[in-house]
Amino acid sequence: MAGEKNKRGSHSETAEQIIRRRRMNLEVRRGYRSLLFRAAVLVFAGWLLLTKLLLITQAPDQEMFPAIEAGDLVIAYRLQDTYSKNDVVIYNVEGTRKIGRVIARAGDVVTMDDTGTLLVNGTVQSGEILFSTYAKEGITYPYVVPEDSVFILCDYRTNGTDSRDYGAISLSDVEGKVITILRRRSI
Repeated sequence: MAGEKNKRGSHSETAEQIIRRRRMNLEVRRGYRSLLFRAAVLVFAGWLLLTKLLLITQAPDQEMFPAIEAGDLVIAYRLQDTYSKNDVVIYNVEGTRKIGRVIARAGDVVTMDDTGTLLVNGTVQSGEILFSTYAKEGITYPYVVPEDSVFILCDYRTNGTDSRDYGAISLSDVEGKVITILRRRSI
């Protein structure tokens, strides 16, 4: 009989207690749904940010030395559609991702001479580049940059491959403009 009383005692919840318990369960379920929805939105926003808006990659080599060293983490803005002279960009050539500096845009005339001098539209380009710019085999100078293309050079010009080897780079092969660099030694 005591067992029957305990069983009946556990079922003697009042209607108010049952309603309160069901409301609490409903609120818990709503809370989990809300949390799941917010997590999904956050994951989607992160995916969108890291795949469509920004490009995060590691510098593959020393071709942009001293501005960017091998192993540095590079963050680029993907939605850039026009590039200015001296913009550092990430681009693809022959299936390889590279980093370089825009030297000339569509319609510009690029000239290199035997002294290592680079001229764009007749103006000497030196800036902060430490290395001379010598012409390579395959491109005849003066070179006119075709439409929808940019002429890209690396900063370590005596030891790199760039538009002197490949010609002008199509804007469709430029993945983005570098907006920040995280040095590997600071990570």
